[in-house]
Amino acid sequence: MLALVDVNNFYVSCERAFDVKLHKRPVVVLSNNDGCVVSRSNEAKALGVKMGQPWFQMRDLAKQHGIIAMSSNYTLYGDMSRRVMSILAEMAPRQEIYSIDECFLDLSGIRDRESLARTMRQRVLQWTHLPVCVGIAPTKVLAKLANHCAKKGLAGSGGVCDFGAMPPNQLDQVLQGIEVGEVWGIGRKLAAHLIGGGIKTVAALRDADAATLRDRFGVVMERIVRELRGDACLGLAEAPEPRQEITSSRSFGRHVKTYEELREAVMTYTARAGEKLRRDGSVAGAMRVFVMTNPHKNTPQYQRQTRVGFHSATDDVIQLSQAAVSGLREIWRDGFIYNKAGVILTDLSPKATRQVTLFEDTELREKRGRLNNVLDTLNGRFGRGTIALAGAGTQKGWKLKAEMRSPPYTTDWNQLLVVK
Repeated sequence: MLALVDVNNFYVSCERAFDVKLHKRPVVVLSNNDGCVVSRSNEAKALGVKMGQPWFQMRDLAKQHGIIAMSSNYTLYGDMSRRVMSILAEMAPRQEIYSIDECFLDLSGIRDRESLARTMRQRVLQWTHLPVCVGIAPTKVLAKLANHCAKKGLAGSGGVCDFGAMPPNQLDQVLQGIEVGEVWGIGRKLAAHLIGGGIKTVAALRDADAATLRDRFGVVMERIVRELRGDACLGLAEAPEPRQEITSSRSFGRHVKTYEELREAVMTYTARAGEKLRRDGSVAGAMRVFVMTNPHKNTPQYQRQTRVGFHSATDDVIQLSQAAVSGLREIWRDGFIYNKAGVILTDLSPKATRQVTLFEDTELREKRGRLNNVLDTLNGRFGRGTIALAGAGTQKGWKLKAEMRSPPYTTDWNQLLVVK
């Protein structure tokens, strides 16, 4: 038996945990550059705010109903996620972290699952001020649906829904009342195809002929049907799969027209990608560098990327930055207004198995390794960007807009809440 634990309206809930003025108010969290809605409170959902809705389109609605907008604060959200996952990891023998706000837990052998689930909710709320819902079922797909029911109040009570404890006829009624598009792995287009074929509910999908669906939609659909029937096809992955790529990019907070500013941005993003690479214990064999203008603006358009390979896979910030600048020189074109740039580290492999070349300067590589360790330590202790390569600049006027961002609260001693 599995549990899917999910934080309700995660980004908004993180903001509310540190600002009581946001409670019971319509709140939205915006994407990078304060562009689109990426998280909504229940009050905002009730006003008709849609996920992904551009902020500029809803300013009148926000003014009319007092909707509070917050800039995304991913440093805070990442730290709060780690706190939630560490709490839940202690309450079950096995855990799979599925995303920043949800995880699967193995509840095999636990008799009073509902009591444990309510303890999870109470403990996470007490220790982090974040509300969670728990869905319990024999398979991942069913656990996702059980969590959906717990959130919507369609079955169970108090934010907990256990399909495994339901009589078969009650479970049938529940699944007959859920649209097929709510099934994990069924996207909007696939749902439209299923509905067009007469499969409108979860129960109808569960009872459909698996072989016919496999022939039409592929083996993944067959697995979904089998999971809905209670046959576990998706195991619990306790360790995340190694990353195949690392991307670091942002849209700019204002127009970028000069090569110097674009180089600063690319070098800054490269440094961040390098931090992630070293944290994962990996090295990169190649890098892609890209730039682009804003496709939504009535201005001359340009976008291009290039690939830069390394003679030997590396995680060294200096080598990575030199490659990034080399790639940028190749694709830079004057006369355009740039909206976004970034780097993608590819051909990743474990550093422990890195192949050393015959003509490699071992002493230099060791010195660079110590330098990178110092950079990561200082930036980790005193904040990202404390120490950086000179080419990354200091003014960074191109940085993304975050005019309504909350303090980091949990990761900066100077931003801790003061209780009077």
